[in-house]
Amino acid sequence: MLIAFLRSAAPSSTAIANGVPPPSGAALDTRNVLGYYANVQMYRQVVGERLDRRSPIPLYFQLKEILRSWIISGKFDSGARFPSENELQARFGVSRMTLRRALSELVHEGFLFREQGRGSFVVKTRLQEQLRHLTSFTEDMRLQGLPTTSRILAFQVVTDETVAHKLDAPPEEELVRLQRVRLAGGEAVALQTAFVRHRFCPGLVERGLVEGSLYKTLEEVYGLRLGRAVQTLAAKPADQYEAELLEIVPGQPVLVLERTTYLQNGASIEYVRSSYRGDRYRFAVELSR
Repeated sequence: MLIAFLRSAAPSSTAIANGVPPPSGAALDTRNVLGYYANVQMYRQVVGERLDRRSPIPLYFQLKEILRSWIISGKFDSGARFPSENELQARFGVSRMTLRRALSELVHEGFLFREQGRGSFVVKTRLQEQLRHLTSFTEDMRLQGLPTTSRILAFQVVTDETVAHKLDAPPEEELVRLQRVRLAGGEAVALQTAFVRHRFCPGLVERGLVEGSLYKTLEEVYGLRLGRAVQTLAAKPADQYEAELLEIVPGQPVLVLERTTYLQNGASIEYVRSSYRGDRYRFAVELSR
């Protein structure tokens, strides 16, 4: 972690260490900043159903964490109406300003959405993919108990010098281009374009996919043994094409995953680029030391 030290008037170190966040642009002291975030983390672990007015943790933050715990625990169904401001104000005895700040942060963090004149509603639970094993979209969704379907936009043999370079293949080598809208539970969640080296799977386009799964086809029909993959993940605003196919608004965040897959013998086999809806998908990574 890199903490920048700014040469400007510093806030009270006691206030920061006791859980009061430093104002924007203020000088930072490493121990005090770490003390603040340690206090926040401890509060998150012990948060209950009531506010502690003697705590250095701001009331709006305490309230936000309580409401967030309601959503995460499944107390409300996806898309369900959240309690009104009047109901929450009566329950917790806070000012309207404090309540609205807590709700606004939950909207900003993607847990609630608002509709003019109707109130706040719970955002649908994000689909989650564990970035630990080389799995297909179909396999990931099956682990979550969700039925998957695909809308095939293109399935053809092409040449593409840019993709061939990514695969360390000759620029004129034939590639199978498979572009699909991936649906989970009937909802479009990803736009996926895969390029597979045709010499490893001749006749793939004519043969088709086994149960809609590319990886299953490569392994069971062609006897290929997938070994590992290198992938990157980045966020960007959806362009017009992505937005139309994913049924979102242009500019809405999408998570872009690029993956190069290799066989167990080390040969590259696939390059795939996937755009996932940022409001419906998240990736989890397990780290150890």
